[in-house]
Order: sequence, then C-alpha cells, then structure tokens
Amino acid sequence: MAWLQTDPSGNYHISFRFAGRKYKRTLKTKNGRQAESRLHRLEENIQLVESGRLELPEGADLPVFLLSDGKLSTTRSPAMRVRLAELFEKYFDGIPSGSLEATTVRGMKLHQRHLEKHIGKNFQIDLLTRETLQGYVQARSKASGIRGRRLQPATIKKELVTLRSVWNWALAEGVVAKPYPMKGVRFPKADEKPHFQTWSEIVAQIDRGNLSDADVLDLWDCLFLSRMQVEELLNHVQKTAKHPFIYPMFVAAAHTGARRSELMRSQLVDVSDSHLVLREKKRVRGQRSTRRVPMSKRLSEALSDWRACHPGGTQTFCVPSIARSKKNRSLTLPMTPDEAHHHFQQTLDGSQWSVLRGWHCLRHSFCSCCAAEGLDQRTIDAWVGHTTEAMRRRYRHLFPNEERKAIQKVFA
Repeated sequence: MAWLQTDPSGNYHISFRFAGRKYKRTLKTKNGRQAESRLHRLEENIQLVESGRLELPEGADLPVFLLSDGKLSTTRSPAMRVRLAELFEKYFDGIPSGSLEATTVRGMKLHQRHLEKHIGKNFQIDLLTRETLQGYVQARSKASGIRGRRLQPATIKKELVTLRSVWNWALAEGVVAKPYPMKGVRFPKADEKPHFQTWSEIVAQIDRGNLSDADVLDLWDCLFLSRMQVEELLNHVQKTAKHPFIYPMFVAAAHTGARRSELMRSQLVDVSDSHLVLREKKRVRGQRSTRRVPMSKRLSEALSDWRACHPGGTQTFCVPSIARSKKNRSLTLPMTPDEAHHHFQQTLDGSQWSVLRGWHCLRHSFCSCCAAEGLDQRTIDAWVGHTTEAMRRRYRHLFPNEERKAIQKVFA
C-alpha cells in the first residue's frame, strides 16, 4: 500500500507500508505526473520483492532501494545499524565525567527503560520516525501515573526530550545521520498547576466534600503558610526535633526558600554573619552557580547555635548517626534525599503540621510571603533562583498592592 502527500510548499512525499512498518520519503518534486509515475514504480517493486523476483540486500535502505528499481542497494553504515539500547550506552560512555548531575543521569536511565520497553531495545535507530514517537506518546498516555491518574503529558515529553538529547549527541558524533524527528508530535493536553493557596482556603474546599484522596493531596501540595504560621511551625520543630541539625535546617528552608537539594549541598563556608550562599546546579546551563540570600535574625541565631555543636566535616547539615533500624553509620556524611524526607516527616508526624507534603512547602511559603509583603518580583527571583514564568504565576496573585492599584485604575 502506497500513497502520495504534499507538504505546504507543494513538494510531493510518498508513504508506504512494508512488513508492518510505515515509511515516508520526499520525492523532491512538485510535478504531479512525475510523482504518480514514481508511485506506480514503487508499488510494482514492492510486488516484485514480495514475490521473490527482486531480492532486498541485507542492510539496504528500503525506500531508496524500491524507488530506484532495485538498482541502488545502498547499505547503511555500521554506525547507522545501532540499536536503541546501544545508543544510550554509547551516550553515557561518551559524555565527559561530571557533565551531568547524578540525579539527571538517574532520570535519563529511567526514561531509557520506558523507551526500550515501548519502542524496543533492539530497535534500529535509523528507522526512527515521527510516527514511531507518536505511537510512543499514545502508548505512554494510557499508563498509570501517581495517585491513580493517567501519566502526565509533561512526563511523556520529558522522556522524549531525553531521547532528543541523546540523539543530538549521536548526530554530532556521526552515529545518526538525520535530525531528531520530533517535529509535529502531539501530546495530550495538560492542566496548569493551581496557584498557591492558604490553609483556610484548602480546608474550605475539603470541607465542601466530593473530593477524592488524590484531589486532597493535590490541594495540600499547593499549600503555603502565612508568616505567622511559619513561625508557629518553627516553634514546634524547635521543641520536638530529635536531632540538633533539624531545627536550623527547617529555619534555613523557611527563611531563604532553599530547595531540599540546596540544603543538602550547603557547606559551612557558605554561612556568613549576614548571608547564606546556596549552591545551584541547573539554573545556568553547563555551570555550577550560586546565589546569596540575606539571613534573618532567627536563621542567624539557629545556625550559630548549630555550629557550636556541629559534629565536624564540611557539610552545613549532616547526620552523625541515624536512629533507624535499617541504617546506621558513624561518619558525618552528606545527607541523602531519603534521609532529609524521613526527618521532615518524622519531625511533623502526629501534629497539625503533618499535612505538609515536604520541604518544598517551605519554599512555596517563602515565595508567597515575600509576594504578600509587596517585594519586587526581581528580588524574589534573585533570592529563590526562579527562571520560569510558570512558577511566578503560581504566587503572582499574592501581590496585593499591584493588583489593587491596577483594578482601581480600571474602575476609577
């Protein structure tokens, strides 16, 4: 089965199916008669191959072979016979050590497993087409995501972007010969993340009912604490924390908007009398950057008390010993993400604050409190390292003075 199509410029393309796979090639002509002639020749050659009268050479480029009446048995170079699994292996072996963060590599390898599952480990990469990628999107969009929902389109897009990064590297290395065929791939529509909400707003929605457990968790993900609630939370942590590093770590998150990973990377040399330097990894492409956040009086006092009993080492926040049955150690090593999450939940467990989903809530709260106080957007961006408009929109409704002045101006 073969058919003709035209692109917006008027050039003809020929598409056909062979052995269960779809192929598409440009004919590089706008002449309808020439296109029809080549279509008929292609169909005849397909019949000859299927009947055995025309033998397809091993490794031949099928569309070129059929369109040339079998005269051009152009073979793919050994590099072009690379399988999908081999492509990823070459990529991870070929990139310089330290060029990607460990978390980035873990994410890419997770995406690799999904790609190999649906496209195939042994899929020849030179056969990858837009239709292949579109089929992957359709298959993954039916998969289960978190909280009993379908997989989010953003996750599927990240997986294909991972493949694009590997592909572009392979293109520069000569492993592939054509651009990544992602243009025109369509994704399911995604919902914009809701703006940050206060405790009372979330409780009011939950009390109205008709929400699933997943909906309730989504709401608490959007929680931001008022300045007074932040101080109440820190008072609770100060009284109940089981380890001396926990309280200053909570204060640092709440009073600087630092991410969990930034708190884990923080070193004692980053703490001065007036500022805390936060080590970033992804804001500036290809470079480890930093930003400086002024310290509040409470944070300065908390860090000063912690340094007085610090167990040693370079890390600002470290765990000298872990009171958990599954893991024990005597060295003061950097904290792992699982340990940071464990101590967060353990500290708030059984209290009214147990609804907080993680360290990110304190970052939300810092941004929102700064906005509610009318701080300039550029100042907030500098303190928290925001670079996307999507994140700014989630708390922009909390700029009371700007919004009030604007509406008064409209309806003066």
